[in-house]
Amino acid sequence: MSVEAPPSEVPPPSDPAADAARLRAAGLRATGPRLATLAVLAAGGHMSVEAIAAGVRARLGGVSTQAVYDVLRALGDAGMVRRIEPAGSPALFEARVGDNHHHLVCRRCGAVVDVDCAVGEAPCLEASGLAGFRVDEAELTFWGLCPSCQPDV
Repeated sequence: MSVEAPPSEVPPPSDPAADAARLRAAGLRATGPRLATLAVLAAGGHMSVEAIAAGVRARLGGVSTQAVYDVLRALGDAGMVRRIEPAGSPALFEARVGDNHHHLVCRRCGAVVDVDCAVGEAPCLEASGLAGFRVDEAELTFWGLCPSCQPDV
C-alpha cells in the first residue's frame, strides 16, 4: 500500500539528470529501469514491488517484475532506496533514506507513514546491551489505527 507522506516528508520530484548522476556516483549505470524506479519512488510513500513495477511499466512499457526486484536490490545496496518490512506485510520501498526515520503502521488497512527520529541523532534509540556491536541505525515500527480506520466515538 502506498500512503502519501506529509508535505515536509515528500521527496523532491525526480530529476532524470540528477538521478543519473546519483546512480553513476554510486557506481551504477544509469539504465532506463533504474531511472524509472527512482522516478516512481520520488512520488513519495511506501510502495510494494508490484506497485513500483506498475509505475515503471507505465513509464517504460514492458519490464519484468524480476528486473524491478533486481533494480531495487541494487538501489538499496547503494543506499538510494530503503526497504521496510512491517510484520505480516510484503516488503515496501521508499525513497526517503539516510535520516534513520521510523514508521507508523495501521493494523487494519496497512497504511504506513513516516515518523521522524524518536530521540536525538541516529541511531536515536539506545539498546540496553550492545554485545560489542557498534550500532549505526535503529528501526522502530509503531502500530495502531490510522484516522480512517478508527471507530467513531
